[in-house]
Order: sequence, then structure tokens, then C-alpha cells
Amino acid sequence: MNEIMNIGILGTGIYLPETKITAGEIASKTNGVWETNAVIEKLGIIEKTIPTEKDGTQAMSVWASEDALKRTGINPLEIDLILNIGEEWKEYPLTTSGIYLQEKIGAKNAWAIDLQQRCCTTISAMKIAKDMMVADEEINTVLIAGGYRNGDFVDYTDKDMSMMFNLGAGGGAIILKKNYDRNLLLGSHIITDGSLARDVAVKYGGTENPITCENIDKAYKSLTMFDPEHMKNRLNEVSIKNWMFCIDKAFEKSGIDKSELGYLAVLHFKKSMFNVMLEELNLTEEQSIYLSNIGHVGQIDQIISLHLALEQNKIKNKTVIAMVAAGIGYAWAANVIKWGK
Repeated sequence: MNEIMNIGILGTGIYLPETKITAGEIASKTNGVWETNAVIEKLGIIEKTIPTEKDGTQAMSVWASEDALKRTGINPLEIDLILNIGEEWKEYPLTTSGIYLQEKIGAKNAWAIDLQQRCCTTISAMKIAKDMMVADEEINTVLIAGGYRNGDFVDYTDKDMSMMFNLGAGGGAIILKKNYDRNLLLGSHIITDGSLARDVAVKYGGTENPITCENIDKAYKSLTMFDPEHMKNRLNEVSIKNWMFCIDKAFEKSGIDKSELGYLAVLHFKKSMFNVMLEELNLTEEQSIYLSNIGHVGQIDQIISLHLALEQNKIKNKTVIAMVAAGIGYAWAANVIKWGK
């Protein structure tokens, strides 16, 4: 890689609501279908964050960004571009989250755009940011930030939705800088599979099934699987294979051998899959963080994992990091980061 095109991570920031729901409380909401031990051991949830009334999607992106700005010490006026990775479920539909964030943090010299790829958005946004910085000499500093609270839509009595019982809430921010010779963002690889595009959705609230007086009681708890059998079979067939392919390609593009991987920043999913991934990559549990006390905060997971790993000294100078994600639609993604100078 040409040195003048180095893109490095300046820093991160997070926001997590103080309110949480425990495995026992989740189990009770399933009307006896799930027991507490199974929620902990199979789903990997000890407790998870849940939003309070003040914890709006856009608001949490602001608080996480303010945390990142404070930790890095940069002036918001230095930011050239904001890529907002927050969810579509937010305070006001059709408002532009990135432009709202720009105003709230005082990034008056930036321009902003919203990006969305469900739980793969962070990794995709990091690739897009890097490519834009390389292509455009006017973009030197990029803020990637967003908030997440899609757990509001989960109906715990829907037996098909147990894979999403872990949905939590929070915000995350990551700042990238051009010609920053530290914490380099290297290669990325992304796969999408359109055969799963309509297998999961919020059933009510769009143009196909508008909210009415008749369905309003269930509309706001209508995140569900339209075709559970197809989704389960397809994911069993391709999921781990696609993840490993993305990781392999990201390392190949980075010019680094995969055996150098030292930390895995991965989304929260069931514990058995986490263990399989660690085994496939020859990693120990000390080389990752399983977010069993936070839950799955969508695309914010990788930022939270990186942020906490730095606090816990799991990442040191020269540690090679892989961020790994998957999102409904369906998408898989991975990138490689070389930490330190």
C-alpha cells in the first residue's frame, strides 16, 4: 500500500444505555418456551441493553460521537465527511440521521450521508470511507457513527424469532484519518445473497402493509421471519462458509497471513457459533469479546468490541484485528486492521 494513502483509525466512542433486561426476564416473556438457562447457554445472553425513552437512535449516535471526539481530542470542524450507520427505526422517519448528527456535534465543514446494510453497515461503511478518502483529495477525516434499537420490534412469544432475542441498544462511532500512520484499515471483503432478501422484515408499517386501527397492537412488535424454513436451511448451507471466505479475502487483500490474526471483533450471536468461529480461526476466547452482557447492538457490535478490547488491553501494538459481521438481507463482511504504528 502506498504510504500516502494510509487510512488509520484515530479512535472510537460508544454509548450504552444503563437499563438492561436479564436472561430470566427474557425467558419469562416467551411464556415458558425458553428457560433462563437456555437463554444464557444457547442464545448467549446473560443480560442486554434496552433503551429508555431518551435513547433515540439518532441521539445515541450523537452521544457516541461526542465520546469519540472527546477521546481523540479532534475539533469537529476537522471532519470532512460523516457516514451515518444508524438504523431506519429512529426518532422521526425520513429525517437524515447523518445531517442531524453533523448539526449536533458542530461538524460544519462536513457533508453527511446515511448508509444502511443492517448489521454489516459498519464494515461496509469503513470500506466506503477508505475508498472515498483515497479517491477524493478533499476528504481527510471521516466520522462513521450510528445508533441502534431494533430490539423494540421483537416479539418474544414468536418462536421463530429466538435468533433475535439478543437485540440490544446503543451507539458507536469510529473516526478514520488519511495519512495517519497508525491503526491501519487494510483490506475488506463483502458478500450479499439476494435469495434471503425478504426472509426477515418488520411486517407492518411500510407501503405493503400500512399500520391500521386493526393491526396497530401488533405492528410495533412485528419483526418476524416470512420464510423461517428457507432462511434456516440457506444459512446452515452458506453462513460459516461465507464468513470464512470474507475473512480469507480480506487477509489476502491486506497482504497479511491469516495466522497473524490476534483479535476478532465479532457480532453477538449464539454461543455455539461463536465457538465454531474461534476454532476455525485458531483463536482463544481471550482473543475476542463475547458480548453476553450487552447483547447484539446490530452494526455497532464491532465498534463496541474494538472499544472494549482496547480498554481491556486485549489489543496491543502490532495486533492484527479482523472485524466480522453478518446482516439480514443477507450480507457477510470482514476487514483487517493492523493496530499500532
